[in-house]
Amino acid sequence: QVQLVESGGGLVQAGGSLRLSCAASGSMFITKVMGWYRQAPGKQRELVASISYGGNTAYADSVKGRFTISGDNAKYTVYLQMNSLKPEDTAVYYCNLVNSRGVYWGQGTQVSVSS
Repeated sequence: QVQLVESGGGLVQAGGSLRLSCAASGSMFITKVMGWYRQAPGKQRELVASISYGGNTAYADSVKGRFTISGDNAKYTVYLQMNSLKPEDTAVYYCNLVNSRGVYWGQGTQVSVSS
């Protein structure tokens, strides 16, 4: 079993920055990818950014150039640096990990951006 603990959410004004962290623990097995998803009220959960164990990254078009995902393989930790935040970035952000045994989710952290 894998446990994911997120931190770093909060309330920020438009144009501001936040940094999310997600630490994984437990039975890692072969970790393939870690990432961040978000879900706004009334909307489906969507991929924000992901990073493979080899360091390949992917981003949603809506966050390209503003968000940066990075990871520390030794610590099984992934970060999401969010700059130039917009009100439409307001959502619950979930950490995600995919390994050889399955897919795991964190409990979510709220990010709220005021205009």
